[in-house]
Amino acid sequence: MKSFLLLLLLAVAISCNAQEITDSRDREIVFQSVNVISMEKEEVIPNQVVVIKAGKITGIGDASKVKWANNALVIDAKGKYLMPGLAEMHAHVPPVKDFDPMKEVLLLFAANGVTTIRGMLGHPFHLQLRSMIQSGEAIGPRLITSGPSLNGNSVKTPHEADSTVRKQKLEGYDFLKLHPGIKLENFNAIVKTARQVDIPFAGHVSFDVGVWRAIEAGYATIDHLDGFIEGLLPPDLKTTEQQNGAFAMFIADKAETDRIPKLMQALREKNVWVVPTQALAERWFAPIETESLAKEPEMVYMAPATLNAWKNSKNNLRSNANYNPDAINRFIDLRRKLINACNKNGVGLLLGSDAPQVFDVPGFSIHHELKYMVDAGLSPYEALKTGTVNVGKFLGRPDLGTIKQGSVADLVLLNANPLNDINQTKNIEGVMLNGKWLSKNWITQTLNSIQKKHNP
Repeated sequence: MKSFLLLLLLAVAISCNAQEITDSRDREIVFQSVNVISMEKEEVIPNQVVVIKAGKITGIGDASKVKWANNALVIDAKGKYLMPGLAEMHAHVPPVKDFDPMKEVLLLFAANGVTTIRGMLGHPFHLQLRSMIQSGEAIGPRLITSGPSLNGNSVKTPHEADSTVRKQKLEGYDFLKLHPGIKLENFNAIVKTARQVDIPFAGHVSFDVGVWRAIEAGYATIDHLDGFIEGLLPPDLKTTEQQNGAFAMFIADKAETDRIPKLMQALREKNVWVVPTQALAERWFAPIETESLAKEPEMVYMAPATLNAWKNSKNNLRSNANYNPDAINRFIDLRRKLINACNKNGVGLLLGSDAPQVFDVPGFSIHHELKYMVDAGLSPYEALKTGTVNVGKFLGRPDLGTIKQGSVADLVLLNANPLNDINQTKNIEGVMLNGKWLSKNWITQTLNSIQKKHNP
């Protein structure tokens, strides 16, 4: 009964909060006197007027040249900065037969300026959720969804590989999610059928496959830098998956970094994009005290049971006999070098943090990920590209990830310039998403409702 009442409280709060939402299909929305970060190049265009109608940017320029309707919602944005909405390209929507937890995750993303998510562990209900978002029935980012995971347990034969790929294509999923444990023979069958039916595949690189075969096969994205470090090991060094640890964290010291240019060349030539999810390494894997992460402000939006599970996951890793804090720090540093090498060598980078995951709260973690990109050597502009204009290029959508006439009005209004300080992406005044303006009051009330649900 208590959980029902809390869910009811959240629903009522969000319903009451509807007055803080303006739909650009009902009336134009105008940002006046705003500094525009178009992301087409590294610049701030000062004192602009931006007009949105029916979810599209219909006007942009000086106030003397741009017109809008008399009944438009005019937002005084003087001193503020308007940039494209961010994408979380390695997200997880709960794969359950219940829309309530799914919608809650969507709200956390939306409140943090995330306007596109790529769901990396699909479920049949996600297809319906995708339609609900598009129709406006559910508030949340654009959803690109995989089907259920293809892994060593779900795909045990080439025949299963072929039938699973065809089934997911027919059901309407956007791409295939590959998880560990796939044998090479079965992987090859997945690739063959995926090419035949024209559905991309992305995610993990199975140990039996290896990064070089994965690149050759034409992954849409390799996530987590999975297989990268194994691909840098001396060819004559024989190891097991268990010895290596997750993403080769226990054997990173053996990597031959002079082989990085060859890896970068292969990724670039095959147009394989990379979603680093560096937050996993910097938060879950790193030798940081568990309680310090558990006390971060955004943890109040997670259920206590979830937070306890995250604590246990981190503590269990740190108690592993193979876990050496100094070696793990070197592993994290090598990952930073790989991210920087991708950026410098023309390998496409996409923003993703694997939220919700250990100490990665949906929406909040994407701002951590941006900071980790900068820590890896990217400029704030280069980091922002991974979650904006790069996403449009990856998806073949020139109307996504930039602010220009005709672009989709997925936008974030900030109180300070993120090109000067990447941490300012957290300083959100409001969000434009799926044609709707979500005000600061909406954000505050929505987050308060979620907090009260989990930590009353």
